[in-house]
Amino acid sequence: MKDEEKPIGVLDSGIGGISVLRELISLLPYERFYYFGDSAHAPYGTKTAEEVRNLTAAIVNDFLKKGVKAIVIACNTATSVAADYLRKKYVNLPIIGIEPALKPAVMQNNGGSIIVMATPMTLREKKFADLMECYGSEVEIISMPCDKLVSFVEAGIMNGPCLQAYLEEKFAPFRDRKIDAVVLGCTHYPFLKESIQETAGKQVAIIDGSLGTAREVKRQLEAANLLNRNPGKGGIEISNSLNSEKIRCLSWKLLLNKSNIYLKKELFPYKIEYK
Repeated sequence: MKDEEKPIGVLDSGIGGISVLRELISLLPYERFYYFGDSAHAPYGTKTAEEVRNLTAAIVNDFLKKGVKAIVIACNTATSVAADYLRKKYVNLPIIGIEPALKPAVMQNNGGSIIVMATPMTLREKKFADLMECYGSEVEIISMPCDKLVSFVEAGIMNGPCLQAYLEEKFAPFRDRKIDAVVLGCTHYPFLKESIQETAGKQVAIIDGSLGTAREVKRQLEAANLLNRNPGKGGIEISNSLNSEKIRCLSWKLLLNKSNIYLKKELFPYKIEYK
């Protein structure tokens, strides 16, 4: 197999990274993707840094056995804790992580505050501290730890009174502030975008980093001459550490629910598997 035809490994602490996978498919329609969700150990955001590094490294080792040409860490927490460690360990392998999309939020700022919703661990790690140092002098950035939102998505709860009550509680302290944007600092959160928008207000921009991550993957593949330009080679294999029919159905529901946008038939000769 040619190097450019090798698959791309995409990992997440559960099923939230499917929000990144959708953007990858849209931007890179001829690539093969192995997606692994570690729902049995979700959420990562409440674990220790050592636990997250060990879990992430084990997934990467499995991907390497499959001969991947690149790895996408579709989890903000795992990126914060494990990306640098993995890049030092596998120096010849492109490893692309995701970070809270603070830059675009700051660039379109109109004088209000920016809320960053993320897991507690993401907000504690050095990567987020560096982002705060870079952009915090330009605008007020409010950290909002949301330890329960991952569990809502993993349970398939994308709306409803329990979720809305939790979001109202989180936003209540900031009702007297002018909020320009909410940055979704976890790949699970885009699936809750409508509920978050309703709670934050229609005038508030909701921003996530999935598209930016997909563009960076494409850039790095092109730079390394690893971009597959051969139609008909694309494919998706989804697996999950929580091997249940419920998680299988939910994974495909999240992937396919915007098929008219993300999975254009003329660009989608995919072989789809679930293992």
